[in-house]
Amino acid sequence: MRSKLFVPGARPELFAKAWAGEADALSFDLEDSVPAERKAEAREQVAGFLRAQARHETDKLIIVRTNPLDTPHFEADVLAMAGAGVDLINLPKIERADDVLAAVAVLERAESIHGVSRPIRLLVNIETPRALRSAARLAGAHPRVVGLQLGLADLFEPLGIDRQDVASVHATMFAVRVAAGEAGVFACDSAFANVQDMPAFRAEALMAQRLGYIGKSCIHPRQVPLANELFRASAEQVAAAQRIVAAARVAAAEGRAAFVVDGRMVDPPFVRRAEAIVASAGGGSAVVDNLHP
Repeated sequence: MRSKLFVPGARPELFAKAWAGEADALSFDLEDSVPAERKAEAREQVAGFLRAQARHETDKLIIVRTNPLDTPHFEADVLAMAGAGVDLINLPKIERADDVLAAVAVLERAESIHGVSRPIRLLVNIETPRALRSAARLAGAHPRVVGLQLGLADLFEPLGIDRQDVASVHATMFAVRVAAGEAGVFACDSAFANVQDMPAFRAEALMAQRLGYIGKSCIHPRQVPLANELFRASAEQVAAAQRIVAAARVAAAEGRAAFVVDGRMVDPPFVRRAEAIVASAGGGSAVVDNLHP
């Protein structure tokens, strides 16, 4: 999931364009981009579009960001999306492990009503101070949680933290990535609001890539190709990883856990990283396969 494109739920004229675009994942948004008086309308539009597309195979990961758990819209959002072929429900403003469990209970009821056999997974937003402090607990709260989504705007703006302060961005990215690693889930980087400043988008995305994030959220299609480029392993990196994986098989057969590849000592942490690079080379489809083995 190198690129995750937000699609406003109240803008149905954008749905087909996004579906035909280059993003690995589409995140249909029922929360911040939809005014209160249009919540029900947006929900119906997104659910209707996704149900119509369900018969078409796609490698894209389909995500819906619902309204927060403590709003009157949450249960209706989940009920509508459970039968629409959604891969992930993106939970905003989550702060406690109990919130995750409450969301799972709603999701299980919705799946039962619709006869859904393939469990829908959860992507949990880290976008408040409490969520940041509790990120590892949120990520490990339930097996349905497969990833953490960093939300820098929601986190920084109320606190007056300058988004251009690289040290603050790096520290927050690092904390969320380590929390995700503790729970064994992926981390996806935040959206970047200034769609005109592509150099700044590149710099922030590259920072996330170096910290082991799976990809970056995009709010405009022009950001998608750059995210795809930056989070794609190069041919040389994939080839090197394949050599490590192949050598690891030979070493395991010979009873060795450490060995040399391309002049470098390799042991289990490097093998796991190589396996991840090989798996991610498939782009969006690899993420779907990993979510639904």
